[in-house]
Amino acid sequence: MKSILFSFLMFGTIFSFAQSDKYITAMKKTLDMFDSAKTTAELQTVANTFERIGDAEKTQWLPYYYAGLSLATAGWNDPKIDKDANSSRINMLCDKAEALDKNSEIYAIRNMSATQQMMVDPQTRWQTYGTQASKDIDEGLKLNPDNPRLYYLRGESIFNTPPAFGGGKEKAKPVFEKAVALFKTDKPKPLYPNWGLKRTEEQLAKCQ
Repeated sequence: MKSILFSFLMFGTIFSFAQSDKYITAMKKTLDMFDSAKTTAELQTVANTFERIGDAEKTQWLPYYYAGLSLATAGWNDPKIDKDANSSRINMLCDKAEALDKNSEIYAIRNMSATQQMMVDPQTRWQTYGTQASKDIDEGLKLNPDNPRLYYLRGESIFNTPPAFGGGKEKAKPVFEKAVALFKTDKPKPLYPNWGLKRTEEQLAKCQ
C-alpha cells in the first residue's frame, strides 16, 4: 500500500513539474512574440495566445496580465483602433487576472486602459476616465508603494497635463526620477513584469 501511495505521489510531482515546465516554455515563447510584435494584428494574436495559456493553466495571473499589456500596447500604437472596445477587453483580462491574484501590476494595466479611453476625447471624458486612471494608480500604490511602473505612468499623466492644470515637465520630473530610482532597485521574479525603465529615462531627459 505504501509503495502504491509513494508511486502515486511521485507521479503527481513529476506531472506537476512537467506542467510547470510547459507553462514556462509557453510563456517565454509568447513573451518573445510580444517583444517582436509590430502591428495591431500581431499584438492581438499575442494577446489571444496569452489568454489561451491562462485559460489552460487556470491558476496563473501573468498570462492574463500580458494579454492585457499586449492590447494596451496596440491601443497606444494604433490611432485607428476602437479604443473603447479594446479597453473593454483589457478590463475583462484584468478581472480574470485579479480573480487569481490582486496586485499592483494589474492596476498599471487598468490605468493604461482608462487613459486610452480618456484620450478619445479628453475634454468630455476626463471626469470619468481620467479620474478612474488616477484611482488605478492610487490603488496600485496601496498594494505596492515601490512599483516603478506606477510612478512612470503617473509621471506620463503629469507630463502630458498642461501646466495651467497642474501638470507639465517641472511637475513630472521628480516623479520620473523616483520611478528611475525604483527601477534600479527592482528585482522582479522570472516572467514577472520588468518593462518601463527605458521609456522613463527618455521622458526624464525631456524634463531637463
